[in-house]
Amino acid sequence: MITTSLAEALRGRRRSASGRLWLVVPLLLVVAIPVADRFLPPDIHLAHLLVVAVAITAVGRGPRATALIGAVAVLALVCAGLERRTLVTESVLVELAALLAVSVFFVLFTRLRDRRERELVRARSVSDAAQGVVLRPLPERAGPVTLAARYRSAEADATIGGDLYAAARVPGCTRLLIGDVRGKGLPSISDTAIVLGAFRAAAHRRIPLPELVAYIEDAVRWGLAEFSEPNEDAAERFVTAAVMDIPDDEPVVHLISCGHPPPLLLGGCGEKALTLMVPEPSPPLGLGVRPVGAKGVDGGAACYVPATFPFEHGARLVLYTDGISEARNADGEFYPLAERVSAWADSTPGVLVERIAAEVRAHTGGRRDDDMAMIVVQRD
Repeated sequence: MITTSLAEALRGRRRSASGRLWLVVPLLLVVAIPVADRFLPPDIHLAHLLVVAVAITAVGRGPRATALIGAVAVLALVCAGLERRTLVTESVLVELAALLAVSVFFVLFTRLRDRRERELVRARSVSDAAQGVVLRPLPERAGPVTLAARYRSAEADATIGGDLYAAARVPGCTRLLIGDVRGKGLPSISDTAIVLGAFRAAAHRRIPLPELVAYIEDAVRWGLAEFSEPNEDAAERFVTAAVMDIPDDEPVVHLISCGHPPPLLLGGCGEKALTLMVPEPSPPLGLGVRPVGAKGVDGGAACYVPATFPFEHGARLVLYTDGISEARNADGEFYPLAERVSAWADSTPGVLVERIAAEVRAHTGGRRDDDMAMIVVQRD
C-alpha cells in the first residue's frame, strides 16, 4: 500500500510538472513573439505566430487554460498593433479576427475532448469492475498450497478475454480450473463467464471430480446453445480446460484434461519439468461427450476419468494456456516453456509467473496475438 501510494504521488507530481510546462511555454511565446516583432523590419511580421501558443496550450491543457492563453495572445496582438500604429490596418484586423476564431475553436475542441475523456474513464472503470467480477483474482493461499497467477488479454485495453482460471476450497481439498475459450479477446467474454459461473456454482459441493466436470459440461453446452446468435453454429464453440483436485492430506493431484495443454510438474532445484500427460483425455467442454441414453450428471460423469500424479511437498505445478506455449517470435519459433521452467525450478510461484510473463513478452516482441493465462501452484 505504501509503495502504491508513493507511486501515485510521483505520477501526480509528474503530471503537475507537465501541466505547468504546457502553460509556461505558450506564455513565453506570447511575450517573445511581439518583442521580436518590434525589432524586425516593417515588412516582416511575426504576430500571426501567436496562434501557435494557443495550439500548444490546447494540446496539453483544458478549455480554461486555452481560453486564458487565447485572450492573452489577442491582447498581445492588440498591443503590438498599437505600438506599431497598425492596429486599424486591414492586415492586423484580419490577424485579430483569425486569432480570435482559432482561439474559440481550440476552446471548444478541448471542452469536447475533456468530456469524451471523462466518458471513457467512466466506461473503463465500469468495464474493469465487470471484468473483475467475472475473472476474480486467485487467493495467495488455499489450504496447504500457495497460488500465483498471471493474465494478459489479447486486447490491449481489456483485463479479461478468452482464457480463464478459478480456485475453490472444499473440506480437505483445493480445486483449480484453467481453461481456454475458442476465440480470443473481448468477443469471448460471454463464454468465459459461462464456464466460470458453472465452476463456481458446483466446485464447493462435495461431489467427485468427474461429476464436477460433467456439471460444467452440461452448463457450457446449454450456455453456448442458449446464447449463440441465430447465424452462429454453437457446435463450433468449445472450451479446453484442465480441472484438478489437490487433497490436503495426500501428496497427489487428481487431474481431468478436456483437450487442454498438459501441466508441468517441478519437483525441485535441478530437476527437469515433467509433463503430466493424462492417459485418457476428454474432448473440450461444449462438444458433448456423454454417451447415448445417459441422463443426469452421473451418466455424464462416466465419460471423465481422472489421472493421479504425485505432488510432493515443495513441488510446483505450472498450469498455462496455449497463449504461452504457442507464443512465437519473429522467426516463428515457439516459446520453450518446459525448458525455461526447468531453469527456474528453485523460484517461488510469484517470481516464476513474473519471469515467464516477461520472457514471453520479450519472445513475441510485445505482440498480443492471443490471450495468456497461467497459474503456479506450490504445495507447502
